[in-house]
Amino acid sequence: MKKIGLIGAGKMGISHLAILGAHPDVEVIGVADTSTIVTDVLKRHTSFDVYSDYLDMINEKKPDAVFVSVPTKYHEPIVQKLLDRSINVFVEKPFSLNADNGQKLMESSRQKNLFNQVGYHNKFIGTFMEAKRIIDSGSLGKLQLFSGNMNGPVVTKAKEQTWRSKPEEGGGCLMDYAAHLIDLINYLIAPITSVHGADLMSFYSASVEDAVSCLLETKNGIHGTIHVNWSDETFRKMSTCITILGSKGKLTVDSTELKVYFKEAQPIGNYAKGWNVRHINALSPHVEFYLRGEEYSLQIDHFINVLEGRAPNDINTFESALQTDKVIQQIKNHKINSL
Repeated sequence: MKKIGLIGAGKMGISHLAILGAHPDVEVIGVADTSTIVTDVLKRHTSFDVYSDYLDMINEKKPDAVFVSVPTKYHEPIVQKLLDRSINVFVEKPFSLNADNGQKLMESSRQKNLFNQVGYHNKFIGTFMEAKRIIDSGSLGKLQLFSGNMNGPVVTKAKEQTWRSKPEEGGGCLMDYAAHLIDLINYLIAPITSVHGADLMSFYSASVEDAVSCLLETKNGIHGTIHVNWSDETFRKMSTCITILGSKGKLTVDSTELKVYFKEAQPIGNYAKGWNVRHINALSPHVEFYLRGEEYSLQIDHFINVLEGRAPNDINTFESALQTDKVIQQIKNHKINSL
């Protein structure tokens, strides 16, 4: 049984809290939030110990690990204080606003030999998990080209200022949306190391971008493009799709369906020559507690398994999240340099 604390009880924090509260290997020792509205509700309607200052919570309860679900601009100081106290950390994405700061956090965690994870949930979606298995098997042959598209209806008209409209708080399509797609490409194919072109466009926002288009290259020399738009009201919610072309086949995958074409018979699974289609309902692992999607429970299950020594700390680590932060920084710098 691991003692877990939560800092930040907003949208993602409440989601994590619900899953953690139902987890058989977790004791939620406290919830910290600076909003009196939030803390008053938690005190009235839950049995959790509630704190207005997270330092009071960790000093009093001595948790094994803490989930950090606060705005990105607060990640660095809070995570650093937790690491200084040798506490394992799960922090929401994106990891940091500045890759240099993220580097320091990663090194601090590594020096103390602590477990860590960042909340990029796509890697726990069944279709993307199966795509990873197929790619790693070599069944697509030599990878040649990739494209990624991500769309959603986040900002579809001019609106008042919120954190999403403030770059210093992690707002903008690049940090909030494209980070998911970049991180997934890093995982499925190889880390992106070069940005050959970047266009950041604003349709409704005054201070941040609403769409991103980039020409990218991975560490192993595979070129590709991403197109991300959070101002597309033809989508009901976030939609992510990746297509990968190889010498022996082609794969297209999103959160609900995987389609793969093999030029010849393959030894992997039950796949055959030609087109094959697999749906999410046949690829999602079982979870004991379902909320919003299996992936949210699976990522927490993985972190708890890491803490319990049942799984290696090798998915969504500070190190992999830092790779994504570095690509985001390159895209920003490339856009600035190209003006």
